[in-house]
Amino acid sequence: MKILIVDDVAFIRMSFRKIFESKGYKIVGEATDGVQAVELYFSLTPDLVVMDIHMPVLDGIGALQSIKSKDPLAKIIMVSAYSDVANVKVSIQNGASDFIVKPVEQTRLLAAAEKLLRG
Repeated sequence: MKILIVDDVAFIRMSFRKIFESKGYKIVGEATDGVQAVELYFSLTPDLVVMDIHMPVLDGIGALQSIKSKDPLAKIIMVSAYSDVANVKVSIQNGASDFIVKPVEQTRLLAAAEKLLRG
């Protein structure tokens, strides 16, 4: 299973990489903003994207909209330290498969990924 990690904070990307690789998932790419996320999504065709909302250039919601408009079946987990109702609502309305609040618990992240990737 191929995963794309999108977050502007290197430490977060590294943490997610370690979590997923410890369970045998393959990280096919990392992006630091929404523009890179969209480009990498269509060039790498990951099975799952784990993406932050607040990023420079293009935020996660914009990237989510762009990806889902071209690939309605894309599996995208949105992650944010800002868990207000508006962020969750706009994420789900725009096609996010799940929403996880930072700091992310390893078990919650893996459970969400398993559910989406393995059915």
